[in-house]
Amino acid sequence: MPSSRNALRQRIDAGDTLWFGGAQDALSALLVEQSGFDGIFSTGFGISAALLGQPDMELYTLSENVATVNRMAHVVRKPIFVDADTGYGSVLNMGRTVREFEKAGAAALQIEDQVSPKRCPAATTTSTLVPVADALARIHAALDARQDPDLLIVARTDAMDPSEALDRAARYAEAGADLIQPISRTFDRHEQLVQLREVCGRRLSLQLMAGTWMTALTREQIESVAAFASYPIASLLTTVHAVRANLAELARRRSGDFADLPFAQTSMADFKALIGWHALEERQARYETGQAL
Repeated sequence: MPSSRNALRQRIDAGDTLWFGGAQDALSALLVEQSGFDGIFSTGFGISAALLGQPDMELYTLSENVATVNRMAHVVRKPIFVDADTGYGSVLNMGRTVREFEKAGAAALQIEDQVSPKRCPAATTTSTLVPVADALARIHAALDARQDPDLLIVARTDAMDPSEALDRAARYAEAGADLIQPISRTFDRHEQLVQLREVCGRRLSLQLMAGTWMTALTREQIESVAAFASYPIASLLTTVHAVRANLAELARRRSGDFADLPFAQTSMADFKALIGWHALEERQARYETGQAL
């Protein structure tokens, strides 16, 4: 019986494209799992916002990120693709980062080539990269640290110059990275993604976000170059938009009236089904009545 990581690698090797929904906590991971995606992407942008209420500037720690992923792994069965940022320190820290996430239940890790502390390219205008030699050292350390050879290492380059991104991608692939991930602002058309894949000899990991040129890509175009396609912050931004609108309306009303809110609420029955309320009640009853003996 293959492990979940082995099954994921087999699908990648077979040419499948896996689609991931972004999650920032255990509840959003549950929602992703139940919505038809192939797996969960644990977004650092979202974890920083949900856990700290602050921007994705590597303010949260390795232990906080690992704990979030571990909580996700306890409630979902689909593979978790983890945002491991810059590795949280030196190449020695990178080794520990990989081992901790592997123990927490990660199936794939995304590693960046920015300096630490990083700045999320979705929100910042500039990114400072480490020298290529340092980025390669991170990848080598990550590959050496993994205990399960089926744990996928996804090397992300935040280079904004297309030529530099192509060069870095090729060198990261040569170092042994399983997949290559560009940032959306580096390129502006599908043909460049095809070139990136050809130059590095690896399938890609793409992050799909509203407001970027990649929203014009078709499913066929994405799957022609990518092994991973993720919507990293769609759940986070949807949550913020809906909650903000409903709370503002309730604050305006200041009554017991919940009718015609901007966004409908999930019923209590549906919510209890989502979080497994009845299954836990039944388990508790079996133990308390001795039926589990």
